[in-house]
Amino acid sequence: MPPAKRTTGTPAGRDRKPRTYAPARMRMALVNQVEAVADAAHRLSPEQRALPSGLPGWDVHHLLVHIALQIDAVPRYLAGPGSAATAPEVSLSRWAVSTAAHADTLDEETRAEAAGAADGAVRIDEAVADLEPVIESAVREDLLVPHGFGAMRMLDFTVTRLVELVVHSDDLARATGIRVGLDRQALAATVRLLADALAAKAPGGSVEVRIPPFAVVQAIEGPRHTRGTPPNVVEADPVTWLRLATGRLTWDEALASGQLSASGERSDLTAVLPVLG
Repeated sequence: MPPAKRTTGTPAGRDRKPRTYAPARMRMALVNQVEAVADAAHRLSPEQRALPSGLPGWDVHHLLVHIALQIDAVPRYLAGPGSAATAPEVSLSRWAVSTAAHADTLDEETRAEAAGAADGAVRIDEAVADLEPVIESAVREDLLVPHGFGAMRMLDFTVTRLVELVVHSDDLARATGIRVGLDRQALAATVRLLADALAAKAPGGSVEVRIPPFAVVQAIEGPRHTRGTPPNVVEADPVTWLRLATGRLTWDEALASGQLSASGERSDLTAVLPVLG
C-alpha cells in the first residue's frame, strides 16, 4: 500500500482535544444510513432472512430486528428524562471500549423482540417512523441523556447509533450478498470513533494507524515518533478497519487479504483488537 496522506489535525494519542462531530453532518448521515438499510431490508427474500447473520446465534431476521432497536433508541432516549448531570460523563471512546459489558443484555433484548416480530423490515419501518419527528433533536449538543455508563450528549449518542448502523449494514451485506450502501459521513464517523477508541484503549505513540482518507491515530506504549517515516505503521481501508475493530475479521485474515499492511516490530495489534465489543 502506498503511504497515506495524513488527515488534518493532530493524531489521537497525542495531546489534543476530543474529536468533534458536526451536528448537521451527523443528522444527514443518520438519515442516509437509515434509508440505506431500510431499503436493503425490503429487498431480502424470505430465504435470505433465514440465513445465518454471522453473529453468534442470530439469523438475518434477528439482525434486522437488532438494527430496528438501534434506530428506536434515539426517540426512546429523547422521550425519557434528561440527565441530572451538568457535564458529559461518557466519551465516545469509553462507550466503544465498554460495549462488551452490555452484550448479554442486548442479545436477550434482540431475541425477545425478534420472537414477537413477524417481519424485520416492517420493524425497521416502524422505528424509522418514530425517528423522523425527532431527527433535529437527535443531534443536540446541549442535551444530556442518562446512559448506562453515565450522562452522554445526545449528539454523541446519535454518533454511537451511526456506528451500530454502519457495522450492522456491513454485517447484513456480508450475510446476504445484497448491497447495502454505506453513507460516506456515517462511515467516516465510524472509522474515526473506532480509531480514537483504539488510541484510548492502548495509549502511546509507537505505532501510527492510518485509515485513509478518514483517520490517523497513534497508539501503543513505546518510543514516540515525531519526525519522518514512523518505524511502526499500520494501514487499512475503512471497511477492513471497521471489521478488524469490531472483531468481524482477525488480524491474520486481514493481512492475508492484502487490505491491511503492517510494518515494524510493534505493529501487530492483535492484543488490543477488537476495540468494540
